[in-house]
Amino acid sequence: RVSMPASGLDPRVVLLLCFISSAACNTFAFTEEPSDRAVKADSYCSRILRAQSNRKEVNNEFRLRVEGDPESYQPGSTYRVSLTASSPSYFRGFTLIATREGAEGDRDEDYAGNFQIIDEEETQFMTNCPPAVTESTPRRRTSIQVFWTAPPSGTGCVLLKASIVQKRIIYFQDEGALTKRMCEKDSTDRPLLDCCACGTAKYRVTFYGNWSEKIHPKDYPRRANHWSALIGASHSKNYVLWEYGGTASEGVKQVAELGSPVKMEEEIRQKGDDVLTVIKMKAQWPAWQPLNVRAAPSAEFSVDRTRHLMSFLTMMGPSPDWNVGLSAEDLCTKECGWAQKVVQDLIPWDAGTDGGVSYESPNKPTLPQDKIRPLTSLDHPQSPFYDPEGGAITPVARVMVERIARKGEQCNIVPDNVDDIVADIAQEEKEEDDTPETCIYSNWSPWSACSSATCEKGKRMRQRMLKAQLDLSVPCPHTQDFEPCMGPGCSDEDASTCMMSEWITWSPCSASCGTGTRSRERYVKQFPDDGSVCTLPTEETENCVVNEDCHTIPCLLTPWSEWSDCSVTCGKGLRTRQRILKSPAELGECTEELEQVEKCMLPECPIDCSLSEWTEWSECNKSCGKGHTIRTRIVKLEPQFGGDPCSQTVQRKKCKVRRCTRGQGNSEEKRRRKEQREKQRGKQGRAEGATEHPGCRMRPWSSWTECTKLCGGGIQERLMSIKQKFKTVQLSSCKDRKEIRACNVHPC
Repeated sequence: RVSMPASGLDPRVVLLLCFISSAACNTFAFTEEPSDRAVKADSYCSRILRAQSNRKEVNNEFRLRVEGDPESYQPGSTYRVSLTASSPSYFRGFTLIATREGAEGDRDEDYAGNFQIIDEEETQFMTNCPPAVTESTPRRRTSIQVFWTAPPSGTGCVLLKASIVQKRIIYFQDEGALTKRMCEKDSTDRPLLDCCACGTAKYRVTFYGNWSEKIHPKDYPRRANHWSALIGASHSKNYVLWEYGGTASEGVKQVAELGSPVKMEEEIRQKGDDVLTVIKMKAQWPAWQPLNVRAAPSAEFSVDRTRHLMSFLTMMGPSPDWNVGLSAEDLCTKECGWAQKVVQDLIPWDAGTDGGVSYESPNKPTLPQDKIRPLTSLDHPQSPFYDPEGGAITPVARVMVERIARKGEQCNIVPDNVDDIVADIAQEEKEEDDTPETCIYSNWSPWSACSSATCEKGKRMRQRMLKAQLDLSVPCPHTQDFEPCMGPGCSDEDASTCMMSEWITWSPCSASCGTGTRSRERYVKQFPDDGSVCTLPTEETENCVVNEDCHTIPCLLTPWSEWSDCSVTCGKGLRTRQRILKSPAELGECTEELEQVEKCMLPECPIDCSLSEWTEWSECNKSCGKGHTIRTRIVKLEPQFGGDPCSQTVQRKKCKVRRCTRGQGNSEEKRRRKEQREKQRGKQGRAEGATEHPGCRMRPWSSWTECTKLCGGGIQERLMSIKQKFKTVQLSSCKDRKEIRACNVHPC
């Protein structure tokens, strides 16, 4: 307990105010009251924990989150931890601390793991409590992020706790959204140090690609997506192909950046007795694969007591240095048997050799090289896996490892099941090739190099490919074959003969164009015990071809430049790229093209609305007094792709013919006008028409034409033509008449 300061403030309020401003701490003095239990060594960190444990408030505005929301932690692994406020909330100050579950905070060992600062302008370690993290500057903020490295094995469960200051409101919370409980992963998830199984086991590994535009739509590379050739091995615990937190070897780098397995295979084969089987699968174009056993690529491999781990990797292409794979997957069980099946969903990991952030980022070597780590959804806003909420990345692949046979005497007490035993015995008794006629294979490949580089016994392998399975109900036998072997220069009868080194890499081709030769060398590592001379060759030569279609006179060109920007800002255009002739002019004319042009397409250009000209104004709709007249126009082309919208298509204005006569004072004039109007209408109604103007005889009005538009304002018109014209009349006073009126003026 903490005594109440003279100010009367709750001591916990003052305590958290210290987190925001150290000046607040100088104002108040904290004194410990005696307690019934033995007094332990006090510290500022333990005061934080006791203050938190004394007050619990349920509040869902703030959340403490570990990226991916894992239920457990891997000892030594690093996790991204975020503290966020939901809109419109915010916080000014905070503390973040990690302890063993049930710890009092009185000892250094009560604090679990280590925090790492990401942004020094946002966060810092507390001066008087180094294990805790607090804000660098008090201000309004909605989120902060730090890294947390999990403690070593044996720590047990850990509590990550946060406290929040919002205005003058303080939230201490041991439960709910501001506390995250994580326990150490079960020890069975980690490879066993020693394997107690007997005999050997044979496995089939199948790779299912799940990286597709439907599942991972952001910036998905449609044209070039692929998985590179898969490379791996079954090996002992003394050999590490790759591992999270490790540094990529040259072989791993070449797989990660180029998709080339050549160097990786060379590194694997140089490990001798630490490797039992080299695992290889062909590249997959495109990357996605149907979830179907026969469509997905697979390979077979073996394990034994000393080489019971399996690792592999394959590149996501295109990408800077992103891969998926398994690292040291242990197939030996703690019951001294062999695992029946292992299924793992895979997310991408970064080899730490290239700093690109998107699938097709330009080459950007990371110097010095970073550690191998999993990609996260908060790495970079341009990353195709970016998620501002920090959610887990959707797996891009799944791997299935299934046991297909066991050989030799098995020492596990409880077998998996009767079917496994029968299958193993049947596999072991098979010695002759009884391949069904319904299975069509390619020819066997040449034997691989021996897994042993010395005169100790090893194994070598050959492979064949299943080209067709005519009857799906009849299983096809294995596609790999193994036999015992020893290092170069050794034999079963005499293990003391010449032992040679591995071949050194081939020299460059002697020709820069066309056919030439290349050579490679090796040396004697151990001479025979009897002093005789080694007769094995130490040099090999073979033909090589460089650019089969080369010219008599070499045409040296630079690589193509990047494509230019599209020639237009919208719609269809052209783009170009160039390269430069490097050959001297005196060598002759080079006919290779130096410029390429291709079409490019940008979003459609906006098209503005197009309108016709206005019609003439119509006659006034009133014979006397105030009325109105209208004119219209029609839409010739609707706007498209964000073009300017259409303006009005109907205009109206006032008109006044003459003043209407009111009252009874001129009844004679009204009567006369009424008779004249009736007489006029009678004349129009007659079939032969009547004289509309002096000296003219007119035909009746025609019917109104159909409206030019169904909605939005159209026009109709009718005509009155001349039937007879007298000689005495002037031309200007006798002519055809036309009337126009608006129609369908309701909106569309």
